[in-house]
Amino acid sequence: MKKSLCIVLFGLLILGACNPDKKILQLEKLANSTPKNVIFILTDDHRFDFMGFTGKVPWLETRNLDRLAKEGAYFPNAYVTTSLCSPSRASILTGLYSHSHAVVDNAAPDPGNLTFFPQYLQEAGYQTGYFGKWHMGNHSDEPQPGFDHWESFRGQGVYYGPTLNINGERTTYNEEVYITDLLTEHAIEWLEQRNKEQPFFMYLSHKAVHSQFAPAARHMGKNGDQEIIYPLSYTTPFYNTTTLPSRGNDGKPARGREYYGPNRVPDWVKQQRESWHGVDYMYHGNINFEDFFYRYTETLIGVDESVGAILDFLDANEMAEDTLVIYMGDNGFSFGEHGLIDKRHFYEESAKVPLLVRWPEKLQSGAPIQHLVQNIDIAPTILEAAGLQPPEDMQGMSFISLFAREETPWRDRIFYEYYWEMDFPQTPTMFGVRTDRYKYIRYHGIWDTNEFYDLHTDPNEIDNLIDAPEHQERIRGFAGDIYRWLETTDGMNIPLKSVVRPKFGDHRNQDIF
Repeated sequence: MKKSLCIVLFGLLILGACNPDKKILQLEKLANSTPKNVIFILTDDHRFDFMGFTGKVPWLETRNLDRLAKEGAYFPNAYVTTSLCSPSRASILTGLYSHSHAVVDNAAPDPGNLTFFPQYLQEAGYQTGYFGKWHMGNHSDEPQPGFDHWESFRGQGVYYGPTLNINGERTTYNEEVYITDLLTEHAIEWLEQRNKEQPFFMYLSHKAVHSQFAPAARHMGKNGDQEIIYPLSYTTPFYNTTTLPSRGNDGKPARGREYYGPNRVPDWVKQQRESWHGVDYMYHGNINFEDFFYRYTETLIGVDESVGAILDFLDANEMAEDTLVIYMGDNGFSFGEHGLIDKRHFYEESAKVPLLVRWPEKLQSGAPIQHLVQNIDIAPTILEAAGLQPPEDMQGMSFISLFAREETPWRDRIFYEYYWEMDFPQTPTMFGVRTDRYKYIRYHGIWDTNEFYDLHTDPNEIDNLIDAPEHQERIRGFAGDIYRWLETTDGMNIPLKSVVRPKFGDHRNQDIF
């Protein structure tokens, strides 16, 4: 009797039944599927159109990103749910909106109840490796769940002379070692030494191109004699109340079109122009716009070379055909649009990110795939590539069905959220919705104007049509969409953070910034 009871209890322990809090990580396997190798490359602050093939910056060369787009597909309408490092990274890892995973800013801690998609891969027999910036709800470099091999650094890290936590042991490199090169070298070494009998997932998370930008020594000054690209909205906001005409696709006033009254630029945008994140006082005057622009494009060259090294390794080892490669940015970045720099807001250059995919076995090269996708779609996409059914609680969708380039059911709008930060109070809490044509931005907690844009006639978001009579019914509908989205995803309460920040002048806890 006692022996039988012991056997039963042992069985229950194996099943996890004696620990009701233990998560069951096994996912249902998709029928007729074979697990594929996956490489996910994430860059920091890389905006969607700063790549050679887009033509945004005529002299910008990104041969390997161009190659990735040519051999696979470019998704020109890829967005993050929150344009900020930690929230975006948490959405990538969990497939959840920011209000659902609660890592709503760079100081908000991991609540401790999240499951990262590599944990499912690990449970399914994948080798998993992580290389680079973590910065997801904390500044720790400690190994995280879901990864067999771990290499990271604290917080934002440094471009030169980094310290890496490699599987729990820290190694500091000399000042000549450049972080982009180091991470790429270690990632390729891991690919070479992996167990060839198991499928693998590799997450390469670059520090670049986060400010303050620092290119590799070999690239410093390479672009310094090129023409700076100033956006059409660089001189806005307009401080006068003069009636402004609507604009055409070139951003110039279009004749013969109806005038919509004063251009309703939000007050917070006017104020931010002269702040830390504005072109008139950028980063408190520590750098000028021209150097800022050049250093960014030069830092990006190292990232492009890293992508080339990964693709060359796959090709040389006959692994390209059945390896899914995804390249993405964690958020966009403004270079003078609306008089702003940096990110956080829901303007296109901030919320839209580069998304390039190569998978010869499943994805034929060709024209860009225009569907609206988001960072919450990365986790379910990779899980499907691994032959696993994504869990029902993920709010994203696998976009593998779009690879066929055929008509398929898909979302017709994406949603956006950003929550006010104590450390960067210039940008208010906001919610937004975007379709293939229209964008509505609704601000919370401030006395200001909301924004509405027709992106077909005004892709540069210069003419705020929030008062246009013919759009009022549409605007009311979008406002309702935002609240229904929040209500159905438990997002009606703003997630507060139990993070104690130091008082002014108290630097004892300065590492939390």
